[in-house]
Amino acid sequence: MYEHLSAFQQIADSHGGNRVSGFPAFNESVDYVDGRLTAAGYEVTVQPFEFPFNADRTPPVFQQTAPTATTYVDGTDFASMTYSGSGDVKADVTAVDLVVPAPGAANGNTSGCESADFAGFPAGTTALVQRGTCPFRQKADNAQAAGAGAVIVFNEGQPGRTAAVAGTLSTPGVTIPVVGTTFAIGDDLRNNVTNGPTGSEARVRVDRVNETRTTYNVLAETPTGDPDNVIMVGAHLDSVPRGPGINDNGSGSAGILEIAEAIAARDITPRNKIRFAFWGAEEFGLLGSTHYVGQLSAAEKEKIALNLNFDMIGSPNYVRFVYDGDNSKFPVGPGSADGPQGSGEIERVFHDYFAGVGLASSETPFSGRSDYGPFIAQGIPAGGLFTGAEGVKTADEAAIYGGTAGVAYDACYHLACDTIANVNRQGINEMADAAAHATLILAKRNFAKAPLIDPAGPVSGVSGTTGGGGLHDDHDHEEVDR
Repeated sequence: MYEHLSAFQQIADSHGGNRVSGFPAFNESVDYVDGRLTAAGYEVTVQPFEFPFNADRTPPVFQQTAPTATTYVDGTDFASMTYSGSGDVKADVTAVDLVVPAPGAANGNTSGCESADFAGFPAGTTALVQRGTCPFRQKADNAQAAGAGAVIVFNEGQPGRTAAVAGTLSTPGVTIPVVGTTFAIGDDLRNNVTNGPTGSEARVRVDRVNETRTTYNVLAETPTGDPDNVIMVGAHLDSVPRGPGINDNGSGSAGILEIAEAIAARDITPRNKIRFAFWGAEEFGLLGSTHYVGQLSAAEKEKIALNLNFDMIGSPNYVRFVYDGDNSKFPVGPGSADGPQGSGEIERVFHDYFAGVGLASSETPFSGRSDYGPFIAQGIPAGGLFTGAEGVKTADEAAIYGGTAGVAYDACYHLACDTIANVNRQGINEMADAAAHATLILAKRNFAKAPLIDPAGPVSGVSGTTGGGGLHDDHDHEEVDR
């Protein structure tokens, strides 16, 4: 796996430090995966598709210009949102329906979610809204309709929700600049607006390119196995613009590429066909997997028995998270999707493996916010593994898994420091072994005689956490809401 991670790192290093879909570095990543799979004996399909490309053309700027001049750091203090409009706005800041609880307290605010929040809004000023309840796009649309010149979205202040918000507006259409920032900066701006004698003024500058580009999915399947029962094993291959994406998601890509090579080298003959998928443009909103599922016929969808997804499996401060396919720890609701029948049984395969080798495992919400999302939307069972993103490790998790409590699972999530040095070798080894085990166990299942069904009760004997590892949200899958 480290051969593959090293290759991804070298590709990023030679192309400005990232592997973003729509750029040459991603194309070289595709060529690398294609070449390795072809050499292993697979027939490879490189599937092109067009997508709305959106990224910073030049670095964004965010400053408080009054009452205290402060310049904030891109990627640390703030980030422009994917599909933000472009512009350079220096204006007074107007707080929008802000009800900020004490730090650490529950926050169910609806700041900016209703058009009524903007009643009397001074046109041309910059809207200050807080993360919560509804999608960022809804907040931005309401602000734009009210005449805002720009939008600042700040984080909530709860554990794991204090850092700069790196979000997406999901699709093009917003024409004003939109940035996400930390709870501390947003709270400072709020205090100046609501309590300070002079109010607050800020400059928000965003210069983003928004155009249609072509990118690719890479698909390869075992030559043998029942073509009417296909086990799909996927990981996204692209990175965000700010970094090389070696944990996110070079780790998952390296893991499934090595599984594919090992199956070929050992001449394993599965009962069911295994189809490996390396998705493009995941970081722009699951676009590669969405395109793939969307172009399948009803008959082809019916042949997919299940989908396994591996997105971030080498986080430095890791926990062995398993998607909660039976919704036993995280019931269906905001942040937790309904697992199609069979998803709970996939979850059990992972937990049973970890228990069998004497390792603890915990559950993370079945959010649908990685490339398994388009599959479960079609009723296809899914499952997978995750080692944590921007969420903060709890004391209980540190007691079980080691590492450091009070620190993010991956402090380099979506940053330039997500290099090969950011990958936990022990973590990726443990998780990739579990991924290989589940792939082979499920590839041996006789679905005609024993369909994949959920067990009678929820998975037991595993650790669930209230945070669930921090959702690996739709980035830049950046977060689309809450």
